[in-house]
Amino acid sequence: MHPLLLRQMAADFCVTEADVLDNQHHFTVFQPHPERRQYLEITPCLLKIAVINDKLLFTGRKDVITRCLELYHNANAPWFMEAPNLAALDRELAAFGACIRHARPFYVLTEPAAVDTGNFLIRRYTPDTIPTFKGDARFSEAFGFCETAPDMLGVSGERAGKILGMAGASADSPHLWQIGINVQPEARSQGLASMLVKLLANDVLTAGRLPYYGTSISHLASQRVALNAGFRPAWFELVAAPQETPEMNN
Repeated sequence: MHPLLLRQMAADFCVTEADVLDNQHHFTVFQPHPERRQYLEITPCLLKIAVINDKLLFTGRKDVITRCLELYHNANAPWFMEAPNLAALDRELAAFGACIRHARPFYVLTEPAAVDTGNFLIRRYTPDTIPTFKGDARFSEAFGFCETAPDMLGVSGERAGKILGMAGASADSPHLWQIGINVQPEARSQGLASMLVKLLANDVLTAGRLPYYGTSISHLASQRVALNAGFRPAWFELVAAPQETPEMNN
């Protein structure tokens, strides 16, 4: 496991790095770590679950964690996120006035790779120039404008003076920067998304951070972008929240 990913999982799930690497499930009461990921963070943390290294990491509110320990101390991690299990967990969460908010796969890229930019003009953006795109719906996935996870880098692909794709990286933590991508309809299925994601991931690695990419479990096109850019599956994460919590994309 990449050292930065190991450090991040320990911070996010309130365990030690040794806990992440062992073969046991872990159940901890959440304590906010200064190095945790904070992009659109749901606070206070009611429950988060990670499937990583063929085991489960649970952290959250004490009463919820106590119940999870009773139910899942012997759970089969690789199959934990099957629909019947999620439905059963959601029923348990209802007793706490909560529900599953999202459950998503995450990918990381650990080594830079050569990139063929084709016939696209490439432009890069920094925290000084990224605000130009605030409120621009074309690039809502690339740039989140989240106060706790600032947008740090951007890269666009242009043709004939028009931006056809934009990838952005946000500093979700001191160690992991998340990449988002938007491609205009007329430029899809041309490999632009994967090219920009790979190009930006190289820049994130050069900055000394680990690039990661999250998407919906059913968004196959987005998952193909990650895989084609050289990212590999790293962990699966579930987040629960009080039922009245507004819906968030993360």
